[in-house]
Amino acid sequence: MVLWFLALIPTLDPRALLRSLMRPASALPLAFFALAVVGTLWADSPWPARLHGINPLAKLLAVPFLLYHFERSQRAIWVFAAFLISCALLMGLSWIVLFAPEFKVASTASPGVPVKNYIDQSQEFALCLFALAPLVLSLFDQRRFALAAACTALMLGFFANMMFVVSARTALVYIPVLLGLFAMLHLSRRATVLLFAGAVAAAALIWITSPYLRDRVEAVAVEYQNYHENNAASSTGLRLEYWRKSLRFFANAPMLGNGTGSTKQLFEREAIGHSGASADVIGNPHNQTLNAAVQWGLLGCVVLYAMWFCHLLLFRGTSLSSWIGLLVVVQNVVSSLLNSHLFDFHEGWMYVLGVGVAGGMALKDENGRSESHAGKVR
Repeated sequence: MVLWFLALIPTLDPRALLRSLMRPASALPLAFFALAVVGTLWADSPWPARLHGINPLAKLLAVPFLLYHFERSQRAIWVFAAFLISCALLMGLSWIVLFAPEFKVASTASPGVPVKNYIDQSQEFALCLFALAPLVLSLFDQRRFALAAACTALMLGFFANMMFVVSARTALVYIPVLLGLFAMLHLSRRATVLLFAGAVAAAALIWITSPYLRDRVEAVAVEYQNYHENNAASSTGLRLEYWRKSLRFFANAPMLGNGTGSTKQLFEREAIGHSGASADVIGNPHNQTLNAAVQWGLLGCVVLYAMWFCHLLLFRGTSLSSWIGLLVVVQNVVSSLLNSHLFDFHEGWMYVLGVGVAGGMALKDENGRSESHAGKVR
């Protein structure tokens, strides 16, 4: 990104850049970062912790410049093509390392995960799966059957990998939402009924044939019971513990929060004299809203939701870029119910690059339509 910024500087038009920065879609990421910087002033945690709390928001500084650049670039589609190709290669490698773990690129705990972790991998595969869906419909309409079949095979590969190899449970929350969004925007009423009937049948078949998925879902009830009865530290139990404590931290400072980088220190204080899940210390409450609320109170939540809303408004068009951008934002919003994905490194950069590149393309399309309309009026 530093190299990209250095390459961008000579191409900047100061007046055009200033106009671009004044758009809410560009200004709100900057405002969120500024809030994090100012929020260090009322935190009572050590300064290294306060400065560390700014880091997750630094990536948002790239959004306005990506929007500016890709509104003028002819090569935005290259970014999406490269992302799809890389995810397709990763998916193929995932199937390989499931049966031959020695081919893993990095040491990971989960089978079928060559690099990073299963949460990042699921986020990527689900995005590619739904980004391809309207493209397949378009290719069939154009009678380009070979390419449509290839894209369909890729979609099935991504889906099967998530259902039978490895998947984040968060994916089971946002996949139905993205499916409903696709049906609402791209299908007729009759096709929507057929799609959901097929989805129900597929879900039943996968439940029967995928022990991995069954175990992942059934574990939620077991983990909740162990947490409720024994205060056991498990994925489900820890999330509930984080949320319970975070709500109390927010209630203690509802307007401006406890300050940037204060979350971990608050959890450390609460952990004293406790054991099990109650003794766990973390700087990330695994919910994006609570993450903002603990540090910056209602003001932080307002800025967060205003930014999400303005980015959603960027993608009201019918182009492929608008669809991809809409997917990126909706996936981030829904997955952030169970994680702090905007602040996480991998998912956060997916959001920044997705909104920046697709948003630039959407703005370019909008400008083209405006110029065309103005020409007709003249």
